[in-house]
Amino acid sequence: MVVLLEEGAAADASERIARVTGRPVAETRAASGGILSAEEIERGSGLIFSDLDVAVVELDDRQAATLAAEAEGVVAIEPERIVTVDDDPGTPGPIAGEVDEAAVTWGLQAVGVSESDASGSGVAVAVLDTGIDRDHPDFEAGRVVARSFIEGQDPQDGHGHGTHCIGTACGPASPAQGPRYGVAPDAQIYAGKVLSDGGSGTDAGILAGIEWALGSGCQIVSMSLGARVRPGDAPSQVFETVARRALRRDTLLVAAAGNDSRRQQGFIVPVSHPANCPSILAVGAVDSDLRVADFSNRGIDQTGGQLDFAAPGVDVYSAWKMPTRYNTISGTSMATPHVAGVLALLADANPNASAEELTALAFRTAQRLESPSWDVGAGLIQAP
Repeated sequence: MVVLLEEGAAADASERIARVTGRPVAETRAASGGILSAEEIERGSGLIFSDLDVAVVELDDRQAATLAAEAEGVVAIEPERIVTVDDDPGTPGPIAGEVDEAAVTWGLQAVGVSESDASGSGVAVAVLDTGIDRDHPDFEAGRVVARSFIEGQDPQDGHGHGTHCIGTACGPASPAQGPRYGVAPDAQIYAGKVLSDGGSGTDAGILAGIEWALGSGCQIVSMSLGARVRPGDAPSQVFETVARRALRRDTLLVAAAGNDSRRQQGFIVPVSHPANCPSILAVGAVDSDLRVADFSNRGIDQTGGQLDFAAPGVDVYSAWKMPTRYNTISGTSMATPHVAGVLALLADANPNASAEELTALAFRTAQRLESPSWDVGAGLIQAP
């Protein structure tokens, strides 16, 4: 179970939770460097993220009811979710599309990176995913801080998805070969491995990654992951509160809307968890003609789950784990780091702006699209 605590209640929560479960609870505090290892996160009956005021605890229904009724400072208790990447990695191939991508990918052209003087300098971007290939020639060691929150796996990307997303958000201005594919080439990269090499993880891992990103001073946190929700499902109160608390610390959380829809067949699915939280920026995918991708989920729940932006998410070329090196794939996972990278450019161009001011600026300058807002939000995000 994921337990939301009142702000400042984490210090007293461990004793209360231990009393209910009969087992000790570990604490982690990223701001002071006390981040637990992946093994510690996976092991034991409970874990308190002190900087987030959130706990993840093994509880049966009776214990959950007891904790909710008797423990002061408990706001909400939710089942922990399994989250995954939801993209078909496809096979390595040539750059797709009708746009000339000899120098710059179509996605970077679409969001205006080619005309922007900003580079993301001085901005820290966390990408919570399957890690990063630290042997990839396009990523200098000095630009990357990596940490794993998956038991038994180091930050090395054994999947490819994380390297692809990091490449789109923060790849170099002049890669070893091929066109430029990175939006914010001078941003500091924080690669948090919260998904296994098999492409799956848990809410606990994501929360650990968010706490680490906040403690590391990241202004942008990009999450190309999710869990499917049903129409009418309310957003997670835990993740919504965490996102609000992050905003107050001038950190923006960005997440993929999900790829569960099949629009040509008339099948459209709501925005996934955690992107369906109102305070997390949800990103849908468009193709090079700026049409909504067939797989992109829709903001159809009134209680949350709105789309905030659209971004390039079809036939997106970026880095991949070695020896493949580069790959062209599709998904809202690919759209999300475009938005994260543009937000880093906006932060670079407006160094005194708060997170909320950056969001307002991104909404105001987005390119309006023909599709309705429940499919593309404010429109196609644009670089400064």
